[in-house]
Amino acid sequence: MKRLRTHTIGVDSGDVMLFSEFEDGGSMWTGEGQRERRRRISFSEPFREPPHVQVNMSLWDIDASTVTRADIGAEAVTESGFDMVFRTWGDTRVARARLAWTAIGAVGEDDDWVVD
Repeated sequence: MKRLRTHTIGVDSGDVMLFSEFEDGGSMWTGEGQRERRRRISFSEPFREPPHVQVNMSLWDIDASTVTRADIGAEAVTESGFDMVFRTWGDTRVARARLAWTAIGAVGEDDDWVVD
């Protein structure tokens, strides 16, 4: 469990079209085997410490004739952002994927003292 030691909690969120490869024949649509797409997401303002980040699928356009396989998540989470990651494998064909994210964590206040 992540314990927040502040009464000031920040929530940031977004929705990102991670890739669209149907039109140009990209490897998510035409390839096989291990494939990955990632994008660095920056928060609108920094958290005090790395927040909890939840990633979920908000759109995916897949070929119905193959097995559906996907692994999505947040990696390299810092106070200022994270890497959004989508992985697939085998013969899965993904035309496009949009992922939504939410970050929840402690944030600073205007009257916080900063001691160097």
